[in-house]
Amino acid sequence: MAVEVARPNAATRVGSFFRGLPAGWDNVRAELRKVTWPDLPQIRQATIGIIAVVLFVGAVIALLDVALQQILVNWIPRLFSGR
Repeated sequence: MAVEVARPNAATRVGSFFRGLPAGWDNVRAELRKVTWPDLPQIRQATIGIIAVVLFVGAVIALLDVALQQILVNWIPRLFSGR
């Protein structure tokens, strides 16, 4: 025997959503108080490390670009030109 359960209408769901916002906001604030925020020297160190990694990856990509350009534009056509 099936029992039908009344589903809440849209107005009830919207109302419960807005009633739950203050409690949700309080939970967010409580969690943010638990975060250990980095101090300025840690931020500087992380920023310098990130910049170094980005420059290194950029240099590797530039070297690969030059090498592949030499291979694809200069060497391969010479193979088929008969020189």
